[in-house]
Amino acid sequence: LASICSDLSSVRRPLHRSYLEGSLLASGALMGADELARYFPDRSVALFVATWNMQGQKELPPNLDELLLPAEADYAQDLYVIGVQEGCSDRREWETRLQETLGPHYVMLHSAAHGALYVSVLLRRDLIWFCSEVESSTVTTRIVSQIKTKGALGIGFTFFGTSFLFITSHFTSGDGKVSERLLDYSKTIQGLALPKNVPDTCPYRSDSADVTTRFDGVFWFGDFNFRLSGGRVAVEAILKQDLGVSVPALLQLDQLTREMKKGSIFKGFQEPDIHFLPSYKFDIGKDSYDTTSKQRTPSYTDRVMYRSRHRDDICPVKYSSCPGIKTSDHRPVYGLFRVKVRPGRDNIPLAAGKFDRELYLIGIKRRISKEIQRQRALKTQHSSTICTVS
Repeated sequence: LASICSDLSSVRRPLHRSYLEGSLLASGALMGADELARYFPDRSVALFVATWNMQGQKELPPNLDELLLPAEADYAQDLYVIGVQEGCSDRREWETRLQETLGPHYVMLHSAAHGALYVSVLLRRDLIWFCSEVESSTVTTRIVSQIKTKGALGIGFTFFGTSFLFITSHFTSGDGKVSERLLDYSKTIQGLALPKNVPDTCPYRSDSADVTTRFDGVFWFGDFNFRLSGGRVAVEAILKQDLGVSVPALLQLDQLTREMKKGSIFKGFQEPDIHFLPSYKFDIGKDSYDTTSKQRTPSYTDRVMYRSRHRDDICPVKYSSCPGIKTSDHRPVYGLFRVKVRPGRDNIPLAAGKFDRELYLIGIKRRISKEIQRQRALKTQHSSTICTVS
């Protein structure tokens, strides 16, 4: 009997260290403090969040570097979350382009769609072991021609001991439809059924009527469709001034800023300071705002909001748009953040290292193919500059 107990003990020791079993203790656990300190000594992760209304265009930009690899970033991001409204018809091609651009050190943890709304979550390949299962939920606010054109798509998961919720939305359009947009917001916070199987990290501070209270860190981004009031002529006059002067003046006319001050929307949320021009509405392929007969007023329709359960856990680093990406009438808008992460326990359903392997391989093959073409072009260029003298 003593021999059998000894054998069982020797088996349990490696199992205790195994990622498949893990530990429920905060220390020594896969999600615990020791592992967190190994990967993030300062307990802070770099997060990239972007939103883009693609206007349903089939054509994708020839290069996504300006969006995913901004020159202002001083370090590589740990986690990328990209939300799209009116997404292109070939969603798989869009995801492939994301994987190709970010390269082999990143994997697609999860992607989801709700009509023309897409969300893609990519993270550093070595971090896939520290994620819970990824859960999603949707809300439809308007259906036209059997296509879900307005609504919200939410994705939630826990990373180490910190729970995250990412929501992309497309609110009702139209200059004067502020009340409809407020209703879209209310329907979303009440209708997104998250979390499901993954435990709430702080249930006593959660509200059954507001999904954003059930997570430690919430990022809500999308085409919220709030406009600048005052009319096209007044806005154009402001736009002619220097950027440092025009942006604060424009934000005085911003419907969303006004409603947030009233407390009628995005309660508890913050937005990084805006230092860029309105992201809507551009002529396709140009830098000019709407020159059609409708003469729509330039507006900050595309935004990134954040909310933290623990004060100062989310720190915005950069908030900007991508003026060089012109395939839509909207410019993409992105935010770089540093987010504090807490250690957790191994009492949650784990993602178990799952990611989109097929997409990963396609992305790598494309990068290799492009690199070969680039090397051949350089070789041809060098050989053509050599002259022979007889």
